[in-house]
Amino acid sequence: MGNFWTGSLGAARLRSGARAATSDRDEPFPPRFEATGEALAADPGAADGSPGSVLLDACVYAGMELGRDGVPLEDALDGLRATSLAVTGREPSFPLVRAVGSGWSEATLGYLHQLTCEDPLTGLASLPHLRSRISEVYRDQGIGAPPVRTSHALVVVDTVDAPEDPDVFAAALRLARLAETLRTVFAGGDTLGRVGRDRIAVLIRRDERLPRRLGLLRGLLAGVAPVPRVWVESLPGDDDAAAALLDELARA
Repeated sequence: MGNFWTGSLGAARLRSGARAATSDRDEPFPPRFEATGEALAADPGAADGSPGSVLLDACVYAGMELGRDGVPLEDALDGLRATSLAVTGREPSFPLVRAVGSGWSEATLGYLHQLTCEDPLTGLASLPHLRSRISEVYRDQGIGAPPVRTSHALVVVDTVDAPEDPDVFAAALRLARLAETLRTVFAGGDTLGRVGRDRIAVLIRRDERLPRRLGLLRGLLAGVAPVPRVWVESLPGDDDAAAALLDELARA
């Protein structure tokens, strides 16, 4: 993620673009809102507050790009307002505001997750912290000890058919509820981490209790609708391959 602007430069650029877009339709839209402006002009549902998925996706994308650039949320919403006024002559509807805010929040929180051991919305370990804990397992493997692939594993819990909602907070709430259930089964030295938007991975030791714990977990999750998917992911032979595995789980 790029360096955070302290506000003055980002605000000046967005407000300058906003004035240009509002005063003259032939002038460029505010930075990062070009696709949003085009989608807004082509979306028949925008007039009655029921925007289509293309327009909402464009708003989410604009919010994420501005969040990565370090632009304050207030100025991101100013850019959306200027774009809406330039295209429709009206203030942006709530779904558009929420989509930009959600994209901005997801990008900003993604940056914060790189700086902390804990995901601030769910209380789960962040992905970098989970990577660090797995690296410790490989470093602590002593001479004559069993390989990590037989001594440890990841228990992965994935939400199924999660709502197609760009709201990062709704996704975090789903995971926070799942995490509470997982903590009743995996406690002590087990590390529970957020892996991607809708997935939790637990670093556990392979021992005689694992089948019983998996059975208990699946029983507790049977009352969740839709029932989350649970599986055991074996750790590979070395730390680099384990990092690649985590990245794959986070992207899937």
